[in-house]
Order: sequence, then structure tokens, then C-alpha cells
Amino acid sequence: MSKHVRARSGRPARTRAPRQRNLRALAVAAGVGLLVFAAGWVHVARDTPEADAARAHQDSRPKSATDRAARGEDRARPRGSDALPGLSKATRKRIPADSRQLIVVTGKAVGSSESVVTLWSRSAPGGDWNRADTWPARNGAKGWSAPEARTYGDLTSPQGVYSLTDAGGLLPKPPGTRFPYDEDDGFVATGTGVNGEPLTGAFDYVVAIDFNRERGVSPLDPSKPQGEERGGNIWLHVDHDGPSQGCVGIPKEAMKKLLQTLDPASKPVVVMGPQGF
Repeated sequence: MSKHVRARSGRPARTRAPRQRNLRALAVAAGVGLLVFAAGWVHVARDTPEADAARAHQDSRPKSATDRAARGEDRARPRGSDALPGLSKATRKRIPADSRQLIVVTGKAVGSSESVVTLWSRSAPGGDWNRADTWPARNGAKGWSAPEARTYGDLTSPQGVYSLTDAGGLLPKPPGTRFPYDEDDGFVATGTGVNGEPLTGAFDYVVAIDFNRERGVSPLDPSKPQGEERGGNIWLHVDHDGPSQGCVGIPKEAMKKLLQTLDPASKPVVVMGPQGF
């Protein structure tokens, strides 16, 4: 008999394949049964009270990165004096805690005569500052100097934090003015400005900045407690369309608004200097 005939007639070669197919079918059936059992167990576990509480806790979290960022931004919002932009931490600390009115003069740069004046207020000492008004302004023609380094005639404005206590002007005080106000013919600027512009009306309204002066007297008072060489008569006054010799000039209507707003009981101060000082 040939090898070919024996291979075709041998029984093991004919019965092995069906048996293997049966074993595989049993294994597949068992696996499917385990999957169905596991799915049922997971369904039961998800429907327990503990699972419901866990899902509720998860659903209470922010739904998006935007929500999380919004909550973080609210927590990081500056409070109190920290809300004042353009001022260093050291300068903010110098603002009296009991002050409730604040004028911030922010210079464009150390050597610039361009600046911005912003009026702030708060309802209680130590509370959050609220912006009231903002106006364009001009300061000394040569910018800013440290108060201890300033000298008479150097055309700089003294940076720092100063109280505001007295006012006056060539014109009668605006209705509602609460500051002591000296209406006097002496509030007349003579000559011309640094750039040759006329000074007419510059002192129609002024508020004295308490740098090298006595408090509680007219802005015209010539006293200079720290010496003549430091200069003085540094005022908030009406802008004359040019840089000053050291004062801060703002629009005439802004000066009227300041006089009608500032209240000695709120202990107003001015904070003045270049951006970030």
C-alpha cells in the first residue's frame, strides 16, 4: 500500500479538526458569559446611593477650563490698595490707611512731562478703591525727581505721597467746595510757560500739594519749612497747554470737579510720579 493511500484512510486525521472546533466554541461561550456577568455587576454598582453621590460631587466641579479660570481670577482679584494700577508695592504701602479719597498722577516716563490724573475713592478706610474720573495732565517739563533731590528751578515735579488740605484761586469757589478756599487776586500767573505759551487762567482754581509748605494756610503762603532751595508752591491747577515748572495741570472742568468732590473729612492725598514708581 502506498503512503498516499494510508494518509487518506487514517482515522486520526479525519476526527481531530471537529473536536478542536467544539473546544473553541465552548471557550467562546464561557467568555461571553463572563462579560455579561461583569456588565451586570457594573450596572448594579453604578446604581447604588454611593455611586449617585460620587457622580453628583463630580458634576459640581467646573465644566470647562474657562469656568476654572474664572474662579481662579476671582480669587486673585486685587483688593484694597493693591487694586491701584501703575504704583509699586512700596508706594501703595505709603498711602494712609484712613484716607478715602486719592488722586493718582501717573507720569508717562521719568523724563516726560505727560501724565494722567485719576481720581479714586472708597467707602471706608482699608476698603477697595473705586475709579471715579480720569483726565490727561502735564507735570514738570523735565519729568520727575525724588523729593529729597529736587531743587528750586530744576523743572521737575517731586514724586511721592502728599496730603491735600488747602485750595484757592482767582475765581470764586465752585458750589459744593468743602476745602478751605482762598479767593485772591494774587492767583495770577505772570510771564509765559516753559514753551512760551500764555499762562492766562492757569490759577483760576488750585489745590495746594503739601510738599515743602505749611498746612492749613492759603496756597499763596510763601513758607518753605524744608528750605528755599527745595522749591515749593507745587499745585494742582488749570492746564495751560504746556509743561509746568513742577506743578500738575489738568483741564479746567476737571479742577472744578476736584474742588466739588474733595472732602477734608476723607483725608485726601495725591500720589504722583512716573509709571511704576
